[in-house]
Amino acid sequence: MAGNDEGCRARAALLGAYQLGQTLGEGSFGKVKHARRRATGEHFAVKIMERGRVLSRSGAGDQVRREIATLTMLRHPNVVRLHEVAASKTKIYMVLEFVNGGELFDRIAMKRKLPEPEGRRLFQQLIDGVSYCHGKGVYHRDLKPENVLVDKKGNIKISDFGLSALPQQLGGDGLLHTTCGSPNYIAPEVLQNRGYDGSLSDIWSCGVILYIMLVGYLPFDDRNMVVLYQKIFKGDAHIPEWLSPGAQDLIRRILKPDPKNRINMAEIKTHAWFQKDYIPVAPYDDNDEDAQLGAILSVKEKQISEAPGDKSIYQMNAFELIGMSSSLDLSSLFEEEEVSQRKIRFTSVLPPKDLFVKMESSATVSGFHVQRVHSKLKIMRNCNRLNNPTPFLVCAEVFELGPSLYVVELKKSHGDTELYKQLCDRISSDLGIRNIFRTESLFSEDLPSFDSRAATPLVAL
Repeated sequence: MAGNDEGCRARAALLGAYQLGQTLGEGSFGKVKHARRRATGEHFAVKIMERGRVLSRSGAGDQVRREIATLTMLRHPNVVRLHEVAASKTKIYMVLEFVNGGELFDRIAMKRKLPEPEGRRLFQQLIDGVSYCHGKGVYHRDLKPENVLVDKKGNIKISDFGLSALPQQLGGDGLLHTTCGSPNYIAPEVLQNRGYDGSLSDIWSCGVILYIMLVGYLPFDDRNMVVLYQKIFKGDAHIPEWLSPGAQDLIRRILKPDPKNRINMAEIKTHAWFQKDYIPVAPYDDNDEDAQLGAILSVKEKQISEAPGDKSIYQMNAFELIGMSSSLDLSSLFEEEEVSQRKIRFTSVLPPKDLFVKMESSATVSGFHVQRVHSKLKIMRNCNRLNNPTPFLVCAEVFELGPSLYVVELKKSHGDTELYKQLCDRISSDLGIRNIFRTESLFSEDLPSFDSRAATPLVAL
């Protein structure tokens, strides 16, 4: 019996391609667990949220969606990375980058305050990450040491984007109007309820974090919330004289109560104190279709006879199947097109070799160039005519869903939607496909069950 119990626990600890481990932390909606990808041994953190708790709390569903949507579009070394999202009938799963150095708050608490060179280096990384987010139209709105993680190399990772603002939330005046954040770190203009610039309010919070790192305590603090806010409005932080003149100057210029007089991101980056030993960190935006677009479109038309064998076809597990749901493709929040206008999936019983041959033939007959890239087809047309100057690129990929059952995905990266629709219609007609593959919505009441014992999806196609 003991052996059976151990076996049950081992099976229950599997989540698709991941082996779940110890609990790293707990929050309002669930737990964060350490996980290891079984195939590669890579380490991840899986945020497991109880769907019932999320739905029972007012506004929590929007908060979760916002965090997923935000992290989906952010690719920077100083921002925690979201790798995958999936859902079961009772839970929501977010597979995140594993950061094993704890919170910046703990680092400061252990040392009481940081040496100025260390504080400067961490502040440089904080500004790099936050300014990158601003460049993507994302404003964090809850920056504090508890939401800044530190990895084993001593580099920071900004996390917890649940209160972040996206471009769609800007009012007609171009300002944000939702009052949110943590009391000791909130900018005075956010409290005034008249609208605020998300970039400048985040800069204020970064200034408070810098002050704490270098001085060891909060610049504005009081048990009485009214008195605390009065201090924030006045901006009367005591700046110790033992700080270097450069650090004192930068803190004063950031903690200006009037945002019109506050230093901005560009000015922070050129400040003499900030510039010392500064090495800018480049983001790693890694959309391979976008990165390779120029090279692909420059390739001359040629016939490629080799077809990928079945060994090159990726076999989905339960976790990845649920994560393929079009409802979980949140990039549509930031684009004019609907998901259905740039990504279509079909199921087919044809073997992958035949699928690729037929798709290549359909595309070629329709006047497209085709290039084989690993186990994908790149279907393109260099539309340099006056009436359609935009390059056109579609990626065709096949996934194994089960024995003799495959998912064909046609994803448009660039180009005219009508041309894409014509291509999809032609390919689906030639393949004789009528069934469109769909997965249920993240927050719908009839989500597919997830059997953690077998790690297989209970989805009816």
